[in-house]
Amino acid sequence: MKIAFNGDRTDLQEGIESLMEELNIEITPDGFPIFITNRPGNLHVQASPEQANISYSEKSHFFRALGLFLENKRQKTSFEIEEVPQFRSCGVMLDASRNGVLKVDRVKFLLRKMAIMGLNQLMVYTEDTYEVEELPYFGYMRGRYTKKEIREMDEYAYSLGIEMIPCIQTLAHLREALKWEYADDIRDTEDILLVGEERTYDFLKKIITAAAQPYRSNRIHVGMDEAHELGLGRYLDQNDYVHRFSLMMQHLQRVLEITSELQLEPMMWSDMFFTVGSEKNIVYDPLATFPVEMLEQMPNVQLVYWNYYSHEKELYNSMFQRHAELRKDTIFAGGIWTWNGMAPNYGKTWMAATAGLQAAKESGVQEVFATMWGDNGQETSLLTVLPGLQLYAEHAFHKTVTKERVEQRFSFCAGSHLDDFMLFSALDETPGVSKHNLAASMTAKVLLWQDPLIGLYDKNIEGLLLSEHYQATAEKLKKAKQRNAAFYTLFDFYEQLASVLAKKAELGVQLKNIYDHNQKEQMKEKRLTVRSLKTEVNHLRKAHRKLWLENNKAFGWEVLDIRYGGLLSRLETADYRLIEWEEGAIDHIEELDAQRLAYRGPYGNPEETIGNALYHRIVTASAFSS
Repeated sequence: MKIAFNGDRTDLQEGIESLMEELNIEITPDGFPIFITNRPGNLHVQASPEQANISYSEKSHFFRALGLFLENKRQKTSFEIEEVPQFRSCGVMLDASRNGVLKVDRVKFLLRKMAIMGLNQLMVYTEDTYEVEELPYFGYMRGRYTKKEIREMDEYAYSLGIEMIPCIQTLAHLREALKWEYADDIRDTEDILLVGEERTYDFLKKIITAAAQPYRSNRIHVGMDEAHELGLGRYLDQNDYVHRFSLMMQHLQRVLEITSELQLEPMMWSDMFFTVGSEKNIVYDPLATFPVEMLEQMPNVQLVYWNYYSHEKELYNSMFQRHAELRKDTIFAGGIWTWNGMAPNYGKTWMAATAGLQAAKESGVQEVFATMWGDNGQETSLLTVLPGLQLYAEHAFHKTVTKERVEQRFSFCAGSHLDDFMLFSALDETPGVSKHNLAASMTAKVLLWQDPLIGLYDKNIEGLLLSEHYQATAEKLKKAKQRNAAFYTLFDFYEQLASVLAKKAELGVQLKNIYDHNQKEQMKEKRLTVRSLKTEVNHLRKAHRKLWLENNKAFGWEVLDIRYGGLLSRLETADYRLIEWEEGAIDHIEELDAQRLAYRGPYGNPEETIGNALYHRIVTASAFSS
């Protein structure tokens, strides 16, 4: 569409130029006239057959308004839209610390989608994946962002009205940063810094300075969550026992001295305040009590309440009230479930986010963002976050949000069908799993990686007819792939994953049953499946590799390559063992002799999940690394 903007667009021009191809617009003097006005108030779009008017209060609202105009202009010549921003800021946190580091151009892709949706904040979570010139081993071989790359992304975000904020760790979650020799004197436990050691604060000043320097924003997220073993490592070797809360507060004061010196406005995760106040040591215990000394010592740092799990609005409201006892300007962090293994969990995303965001609006919370973690190797592509981004964006401008509203906007903003993306959830939401997968079963992950002969999860899936489920899912994804040329690589990977699982999901159950009945002829046929799977798994590996390298830096893929290599090797060994048994070289197969027990690990409700575990607990019951 040809457009002629009227009004001051000096601050908008660069962003408009970045979005022209995305929005399929051309700026020409003879284009459709749009009058733009920057003024306080709500986002407003009014159109007639002759012209349109857009009024907005901040840059990000303009780009959402422009998208709303173009979306509605497709169907109507006259319309009027007014939207009321529900939050001061609504954005996302992008995990760049679990092996997958998005390429700069893919971050820009997400920024364009965010701008059209109206999201105005992006945090990049970097434990060690950013450049610190004085520390060459910090983020070494991990795909760390250079200062130049961060500055480039930050400038691009600024042109679209999006504030980028560094998000780092200054106490725990630093395992990859602290594994090198340079950190020997500042390490308490494997992933926690040594509190009270002056060299620790020299280190922190270096990394905080380096983290903040490339960004325009003077805000910074300093982390400090889940430091449960604080003071129980080298600190305890060198000192008497000190309660971890006292250590954390001592450490926090030193961190805040650094941020104050650098004129930064810090925020931090709030969970440790609640864990310390819990009689049962529960994270975010709603019954936690805050000692008077805690309230008196509360530092000048904004608190971020994270909750990706709860589905009850009342719980969120209660927790916002509890946070107000500590500090008034709480930030809420929900989640888009990209850490559920091989596929996103949209069901849990929808339930938890809807409850949390509704409560945030009711409680007057002004800042919210969605986390997008990549636990255990970033097996799920971050391109799958788009439906979640749309959900958050619609909540940012409406008191209540329907699925129909999200579908309609997603079609325009993402250029795809919401139901096509929702198919990805079927990889985990299978027979035997609760509706919407609210217990977070990692079905595809455990069934892909589990050993074909040992089958730790085989007892869990008996009688569930998962092969039929995955075959039907593969057929649906194949059709969806043809409708989504812009996301072809993404849909191709998931189609191939479903096809592999259609053969592999119940393979171990079938092998055990044939072996127990001594059916050697049937075993020969099933061995052909094992052999064909080697080819199909290798195709899947290549599809996953293509998806990874299109979107992420190369570092980190080696971990998934090794996982696929392990699976291919074990399929070859399974073939070898079955041949030996068929030909009488051995009279029994120890792995198939073993009784199958239901997998009962520490995570997930066994009545609602197939399985929920990290890779090393999926592939073997032996010690994977020790």
